[in-house]
Amino acid sequence: MQLHQANLAIRTTGRGLREITGDVERALRRSGLVTGLASVFCPHTSCSLALMENADPSARRDLEAWLDRLVPEDDPHFTHTAEGADDMPSHIRMVLTRSSENIPFAAGGLLLGAWQGIFLWEHRRIPHTRGVVLTFLGE
Repeated sequence: MQLHQANLAIRTTGRGLREITGDVERALRRSGLVTGLASVFCPHTSCSLALMENADPSARRDLEAWLDRLVPEDDPHFTHTAEGADDMPSHIRMVLTRSSENIPFAAGGLLLGAWQGIFLWEHRRIPHTRGVVLTFLGE
């Protein structure tokens, strides 16, 4: 077994889901590994990862709208607001979603479903550059 690690810098445009499947696949090809497991980790407290449908954008819009209703920015009970109204909601949204995904790969490609993509989910309104750590274990 071999281990290969790479880092992605993903520039967001503010809140929303940004597909990073292609970025992960390119890093996997550069690793030279053919069969194994890919770990995708997002070391931030106000964005997250999602394995989501990547064919119809309305599925992503519905998911984003649902989470907006679940964790609204105008909750008067939030006290952690030093960075604005989206500060605490972005942390809660991250906790309710995922910081990492593990995806098997074979024949040098990710074994995602036909309509699955890997998304970085930015929960803050302003753009950020987010780091994503990729770890490939395989042969």
